[in-house]
Amino acid sequence: MSVPPAVIRVLVCEDQALVRTGFVTILSAQPDMEVVGEAVDGRAAIRSAEELKPDVVVMDIRMPLLDGIEATRHLAGPDSLSPAKILVVTTFNVDEYVYEALRAGASGFMLKDAAPPELINAVRTVARGESLLAPAVTRALIGRFAERLRPSAASVSPERDRLKVLAPREHEVLLLISEGLSNAEIATELVISPETVKTYVSRILTKLNLRDRVQAVVLAYRAGLAGRGD
Repeated sequence: MSVPPAVIRVLVCEDQALVRTGFVTILSAQPDMEVVGEAVDGRAAIRSAEELKPDVVVMDIRMPLLDGIEATRHLAGPDSLSPAKILVVTTFNVDEYVYEALRAGASGFMLKDAAPPELINAVRTVARGESLLAPAVTRALIGRFAERLRPSAASVSPERDRLKVLAPREHEVLLLISEGLSNAEIATELVISPETVKTYVSRILTKLNLRDRVQAVVLAYRAGLAGRGD
């Protein structure tokens, strides 16, 4: 988890003027936030993010010229030299959109009908380097879609090989992260302190070269670690 900046610089990427103006108004009114730019399509989102270097990008999925998932992949995907922190906000609560957005590198996913305080909290959460899924977007959505990518028992996936660097306790913590448990819940489950859990989470992200807990959850599913029922 990173320390959030004193003032969170936000880029809002949304093609609908009314929605975009609403986001800008809500976020600009916060004492710890500054909207540094706006974009109306995916290509403009990439250009603006690369030029302005915002702390958080609020990204719509359905946009002209280039959709938000592709823009996210460009800005926060594995080939990005300096991955952006992206909060995807959309009207589409669909398995494929959720999974593909997170797989593309998004740190969080929210629906547009969320209340303003939820949006504000989401931006702050992502700015801290934490991951966020809206309450309406449950872990079951990711898990159900990820089943298609889970390797067969006879195969050995590159993702599964990556987990070999983890110590047994770190492996255990990763499994609990993938089940949606918070640090406090993991601490209770393993009978250790929350600070110890934070240390394990930090080690896991470092060893696996992951940006946040969302990427850890996706990797756990793709490696067949999560949802096995054992």
